Amino acid sequence: MAKEKLQYVCSECGWSTSKWSGFCQNCRKWNTLKETLPQNFQNAKPVLDLSSKIHPIDDIHSENEIRYSTGCGELDRVLGGGLVKGSVVLLGGEPGIGKSTLLLQICQFLCKNHKILYVSGEESGRQIKLRAERLGVSSPDLYILTETDADAVCDTITSFKPDIVIIDSVQTMQLKQISSSPGSLTQVRECTNAFLHTAKTLEIPFFIVGHVNKDGAIAGPKVMEHIVDTVLFFEGERQMSYRVLRAVKNRFGSTNEIGVFDMQEKGLQEVQNPSQMLLSGRPLSVSGTCIACVMEGTRPILAEVQTLVSRTNFAAPKRTATGFDYNRMSLLLAVLEKRFGLSYSNLDVYLNIVGGFRLDEPAGDLPVALALYSALTDKPIHDQLIAIGEVGLAGEVRNVSQIVKRVEEARRMGFTFCIVPKQSLSSLPKNSHSLRIFGVSNLKQAFSVLAKLSTETSAST
Repeated sequence: MAKEKLQYVCSECGWSTSKWSGFCQNCRKWNTLKETLPQNFQNAKPVLDLSSKIHPIDDIHSENEIRYSTGCGELDRVLGGGLVKGSVVLLGGEPGIGKSTLLLQICQFLCKNHKILYVSGEESGRQIKLRAERLGVSSPDLYILTETDADAVCDTITSFKPDIVIIDSVQTMQLKQISSSPGSLTQVRECTNAFLHTAKTLEIPFFIVGHVNKDGAIAGPKVMEHIVDTVLFFEGERQMSYRVLRAVKNRFGSTNEIGVFDMQEKGLQEVQNPSQMLLSGRPLSVSGTCIACVMEGTRPILAEVQTLVSRTNFAAPKRTATGFDYNRMSLLLAVLEKRFGLSYSNLDVYLNIVGGFRLDEPAGDLPVALALYSALTDKPIHDQLIAIGEVGLAGEVRNVSQIVKRVEEARRMGFTFCIVPKQSLSSLPKNSHSLRIFGVSNLKQAFSVLAKLSTETSAST
């Protein structure tokens, strides 16, 4: 399509013009004009009668969806049980986080029963071959295509008819009838639409790799995330070996599940026991640490909370929270000061969730509060104690969901003491075996449990 036929539409008010401008002349907003394909109103569209395609919902037979196992249990968990036939999965993440590595690794298992077409717009065939040799991936049913023309790719897929397609990445694909450069908003959106149409027509599942921008969102229009069926994000620090795969959108499963991976020399390795990974190497008999349990979908994961309290050298004390909501930490500090007379006003407070993990649910309030109390009093919390509960503004400890699974995970990991909300005791099994459970109604009772365990430990030694 010729460049002069393109239109620029304001994303705020919908005003359109044939020439680009820095601001919208209608709503006066800056940087809102986006390049779009115009609608052709010159040729009248024929009237289409789709009455024959209308069916009562009771006459539509629902069949079990066909899912392909990827051979990676963590990826299957996040996808909701496997890759659905005809679905489009968008995999986003920062450069170098492991997106291409993960997709190339699962090809080794998928190629046993399926023909895979790997379309690359970033790397040459030789580069992909070298990476495949490093990862130990080799199969005669894995085919490589290096091309950036989206129309040519769709036509090739239609004639080649692979079982699974991988597009790496959508930012390199382009439609020749659009004059903008690859990676622009229009190119990314229209290319994704073309791949979606091909996937639904031929019932071929697609994996599409998408990069992220400086804000951490998938580069391209937000509508691209609405087009696809599933949106997965790879999270983690590049300096650390652990990676977390999280579903942001999933039409075929839950978005609460996560997958944990360890980046090794020969690729990504599944972490079957994230709790053991996060607790490995934790210090013993040190003040300011406590163990928390967070639910990620149906999986309970134990994480270590570390706090440090020191005298400030500035007029305003410093507050730092890593892996925990800063405002939530400020709220807990205010509760400790107001309700229990603990003073943090002239102290710097540092809070960290070990392992790059994020504790973002109410069940983490109680272990954070106990860790802050331990750091201030410089009294260690028992090494075999875990705390679960939400803390209210009055200092009360409230019940949390799925308490039974959390306690069972603590027992499985070998913990011997557990502090839970008193309301949860009725839902827990009476036979606790090796786990001793304390039910508390407020933080004061929780502090008393810490003192009691400390006394028992001193007496036994």
